[in-house]
Amino acid sequence: MVCGGFTCSKNSLCVLNLLYILVSLLLIGIAAWGKTFGLVTSFSVVAGVIGVGIFLFFIALIGLLGAIKHHQVLLFFYMIILFLVFVVQFSISCASLALNENQQNHFLEVGWNKSVETRGDVEVYLNCCGFNEVNLNETCKARCATANECHLCGPILKTYAGEVLRFVGGVGLFFSFTEILGVWLTHRYRNQKDPRANPSAFL
Repeated sequence: MVCGGFTCSKNSLCVLNLLYILVSLLLIGIAAWGKTFGLVTSFSVVAGVIGVGIFLFFIALIGLLGAIKHHQVLLFFYMIILFLVFVVQFSISCASLALNENQQNHFLEVGWNKSVETRGDVEVYLNCCGFNEVNLNETCKARCATANECHLCGPILKTYAGEVLRFVGGVGLFFSFTEILGVWLTHRYRNQKDPRANPSAFL
């Protein structure tokens, strides 16, 4: 039997939003864990990840409540917001997959020069100093700095940039298609009548 009834649409929407809630809690937990154990010292990075997690949590909560109660207003706003998120995420994912090597290098260098805290995290994690050259006026936090035998961080970052962008773009595309699935499910579910409700009631 094809899954097209009221109960099936409701259950599918609930499962999808529970998945989003789990992902949001995972994002918040990883960011908090990284900050607590000193893996990431940049407050802006941690705040950004936690902010995305909280936003996703509240959107999923609205969708879950709307699905359980068959609440037309909640489902409408959930559908609109989810569609806007889909457009933004799909665009960013496609852009990540389409960046060429020169564009990747440019964004890496801009990001490197923008945040001192993130730069320090990268130097410690990759055990390297500087991007294209070592600046003697800046302190390098890498272990290799004590022996003055450090590699430059730029070539190392460039090696992994393409793989990371492909991974991020692929994951983003996957979740963007689950979002458009959520929009379609919500639209269909809003226009289905609850069999337990009064048959003469307005949807």
